[in-house]
Amino acid sequence: MSNPKKQSFLGGAAILAAAVAIVKLIGAAYKLPLNNILGDVGMSYWDTAYKIYNFLLTFSTAGLPLAISKLTSEAYTQGRENEKRKIFRTAIWLFFALGLVGSLLMFFQADLLVGFLRNENAMRPVQALAPAVFCVCILACMRGYTQGQGNMTPTAVSQVLEALCKVGIGLPLAWYLLNIGRNMDVGAAGAILGVTIGTVVSMLFLCIYLFTHRDHRKSLDVPSSGGTLVKRILAIGVPITLGNSAMSIISILDTKIVLGRLQDGLSLAPTAANALNGQYTTGMVMPNMVASFVYPVTMSLLPFAAAALARNDTREADRTISTAFRLLALLALPAGIGLSVLATPIEKLVLPSQQELAVAAGPHLQILGIATIFICLMVLTNAILQTYGKEKIPIFTVIAGGVVKIILNYILVGNPEINIHGAPISTLCCYMVIAGLNLFFVWVYSPQKPRYMQLFAKPVLASVLMGGAAWAVYGFLNRMLESGHSAYGANAIATLGAILIGVIVYFILVIALRILRAEDVKSIPHGTKLIKLLHLK
Repeated sequence: MSNPKKQSFLGGAAILAAAVAIVKLIGAAYKLPLNNILGDVGMSYWDTAYKIYNFLLTFSTAGLPLAISKLTSEAYTQGRENEKRKIFRTAIWLFFALGLVGSLLMFFQADLLVGFLRNENAMRPVQALAPAVFCVCILACMRGYTQGQGNMTPTAVSQVLEALCKVGIGLPLAWYLLNIGRNMDVGAAGAILGVTIGTVVSMLFLCIYLFTHRDHRKSLDVPSSGGTLVKRILAIGVPITLGNSAMSIISILDTKIVLGRLQDGLSLAPTAANALNGQYTTGMVMPNMVASFVYPVTMSLLPFAAAALARNDTREADRTISTAFRLLALLALPAGIGLSVLATPIEKLVLPSQQELAVAAGPHLQILGIATIFICLMVLTNAILQTYGKEKIPIFTVIAGGVVKIILNYILVGNPEINIHGAPISTLCCYMVIAGLNLFFVWVYSPQKPRYMQLFAKPVLASVLMGGAAWAVYGFLNRMLESGHSAYGANAIATLGAILIGVIVYFILVIALRILRAEDVKSIPHGTKLIKLLHLK
């Protein structure tokens, strides 16, 4: 690889944050229409395949790319070009083997995997996604290598290409297959094939990029042996992988228990059980989208806290972390309460061709909207604990929350009076436990104890008032418009009007209550201009 000018931290973080935002917007353009195309049963097949895919990927891509990035960065900074190249040559074979095993397992043992999850009709979507495991493993290695040299652009471009293929190929293919009369599992396989093709295109792009940007400079350093490098990669990557894999394992068990209890506890047929599970997974789409935007906040702010702690500047670290909490409260609280208050209207808005599914998913989103707040808190507090060097604590807190989720799912979903509505309740309780434990440990290990009441009181008040205003406006507009418009049109106008008024009310309250302070703005990286607009002198 050639030696491009190394991007600054802020520049790299800004590039990755922009890529994340673009990818999530494209993801919304994929997932929301997909719900309309596949419906509840098809989405259950799709979700089962994706959970198996994520489970296998966790073990190969959760921590090892970070290890490659760290080792590459050290060699690059020290000018050890031969060591840097040897790291990549060694790692690519490791990832090749992991990806190949994962893909073969997912393709040839698909029947066993879906049988374990009590969703046998998801076999074709699982097989359609199998090649993506191999491609993503190779992608993870190449991305770690380029990021270790301070170049975030290849990662960002490859992520956007992957997302565009998912939308441009997966959606039309799913629609076409169902339109010619193919079964729902085939339609779900077509939708998920777009993901696989996206990973292939992204992998080819990075292969071409690395080939055309090879560094031919000579160096006299003697690289470490391949065995030594593998040990170093595993020593760094395995602990991180274990921490991240806990939630994937719990997610797999969650799906198994929900579908199992619906079929065994309530004696439902597989198709009926998948329809109910699809309603729940549809309700999870919006919370997952909101939570995904927390990562750029942690990516942009928390490294500054780590640098301050390295200088023993606890005051600066505390100020940066407090800013991260305030920004999270500023974004997650109104989003979660807004989703909860306008749950069914929002589902009706985004699912125009699946109105029955929208009505069924609305009660799930009402509970999961509140869960969104705790999911975002979990993401941020995990990052803070890692900044403090307490990487193992999130492993145990996630396991504790997962145990709560599994127990509640077994009890509630098997109750005929609650059935699938027990799934969002268990999800809310799970993330409440994780976030609560994480907040406790952040308080314990912070050099200057965070004042949670001071950090969250005003944002909670502003968000509740915003939610009340949005709810009142929706009710008024919907009653006024329902006689002169179609049911969908009246709901759409009323929902968008309620969201607009809610945003305006919240913005006014943020200014009036001075939720974002001057010192917080000074802690924000220079690239975060949008947030700085909220500052009033």
